[in-house]
Amino acid sequence: MDSTSGGRDTGTRTRILRATYEVLSRTGYGKLSLSDVATQAKISRPTLYRLFSSKEDLLAAFGEYELRNVEAGLRRVVAGLTGAERLDAVLRFIVESQSSYRLSSLVQIEPDHVLSQMNRVVPMMRALLEPLVPHGDPVVVAGAVVRLAVSHYLVGADDQAEFLAQLRLAAGISGSDQPS
Repeated sequence: MDSTSGGRDTGTRTRILRATYEVLSRTGYGKLSLSDVATQAKISRPTLYRLFSSKEDLLAAFGEYELRNVEAGLRRVVAGLTGAERLDAVLRFIVESQSSYRLSSLVQIEPDHVLSQMNRVVPMMRALLEPLVPHGDPVVVAGAVVRLAVSHYLVGADDQAEFLAQLRLAAGISGSDQPS
């Protein structure tokens, strides 16, 4: 049984998904092999195939795993905060996450795949941010923040402080102060 059915393989499944992250950061999606993931996870191929019947199944589960990690991170950084302070915590989370996210190398390895994934990810990220926007039109503010974050993910270049300042401007806040 896997984690979606509450079974005992939750630890193994998580190990596989973490290993998928490691392998993807080295090889990209096109060259991802289930054998490499099994080796990275230190499990047998039959164990991997018992939980994920195909590369597509594994990648779909990996996408869900990544989304759950982002959601958990957002919940953690906004706990106990309200208003502009909560939104600023989210913006800092975005900057910190992108600076440490090793899959950003995929932009160079497989730009077409990354761009196609952005069509799927942008609406999901906007939907996660909208409820955290304390002022203005949450759809517009969240959309601007997500698109700016995607731009930095794809192109990079600015340092973390400048990236955060740009996100704050797009969100209509200055520092951790009130909305401007």
